[in-house]
Amino acid sequence: MSDQRAIEEATELRVRIKDAAEAVRAIRDGVSNNEAIANVMLAYRHLEDASMRLGKVIQALDGGVSVYDKRTTVGA
Repeated sequence: MSDQRAIEEATELRVRIKDAAEAVRAIRDGVSNNEAIANVMLAYRHLEDASMRLGKVIQALDGGVSVYDKRTTVGA
């Protein structure tokens, strides 16, 4: 896979992760059990981390350019 193709794939995955993170966070709003809420938030944080790591992949392949992009960044 070329670097450009890897960048495109990582960017698309970040979009999909952001969508998943929003759905996971929405679960929290409908739950009252503290343990469930804590685990939902842990899942959300792991998705944030996955998005950030893919952003670092893009950054490394793209000459160190920051990829902070609200369309793909979880929590932005």
